[in-house]
Amino acid sequence: MSVHLQREMEKLQELVLRLCGTVEDQVSRALRAFEQQDEQGARQVIAADEDVDQAEVRLEEEALKMLALYQPVAIDLRRIVAFIKINSDLERIADYAVNVAKRQLELGGRASYPAEFQFADMVTAVNRQLRRSVAALVQLDSDMAWDVILQDEPIDKLNRDMARRAEARLRSEPDLAPTMLQIYSVSRSLERIGDHAVNIAEDVLYLITGQIVRHTHKAWRKAQRAALAAGTDPIPPPTS
Repeated sequence: MSVHLQREMEKLQELVLRLCGTVEDQVSRALRAFEQQDEQGARQVIAADEDVDQAEVRLEEEALKMLALYQPVAIDLRRIVAFIKINSDLERIADYAVNVAKRQLELGGRASYPAEFQFADMVTAVNRQLRRSVAALVQLDSDMAWDVILQDEPIDKLNRDMARRAEARLRSEPDLAPTMLQIYSVSRSLERIGDHAVNIAEDVLYLITGQIVRHTHKAWRKAQRAALAAGTDPIPPPTS
């Protein structure tokens, strides 16, 4: 790697990590505003989204400029490609954080929706998944990245359970339709944040190994669930 390319790569990585921090903060603030029914906090999340969008555009422009100027190959090319993909996922995660904030404003006070619809477990799981995907990127830790992928299934299950409860409540009380739709929208947004955290973990694995695991990990997760149900030893993550 040339000295100039190395310097530009370090700058690009700094932009990625800075955006990671900003997006993590956006998600935390949005979830906290929703849990605490904090209208001012929700509005701050919405207002800050423009900064995320501008940071995403700047990062992409820098990455494309590097591709054009230095024509990198091998691991250098892989790093830039991974950063571009992670950049896109981070922007989408911030969009879903904004969606959660908007739903908080539309739902209003906690008393405006039934007490049975609580998001504490999903909020905790999504926060953990996002933090670990970013940590995997910072530390280039493949084991942590695989853990992020494995933890996606519990979040998907929580989302499905929330959807079933909302549908059942809607059938018995049609007047709650607007509220149930807002609740499902929040649940779906949380689930999608988890999905994008998985995407980041996949890109970290690509960055480390050069392997695309987007489809490989589906079979691995299925084998892991079978092993858990049978009480046998966990299945090691794929190596290629």
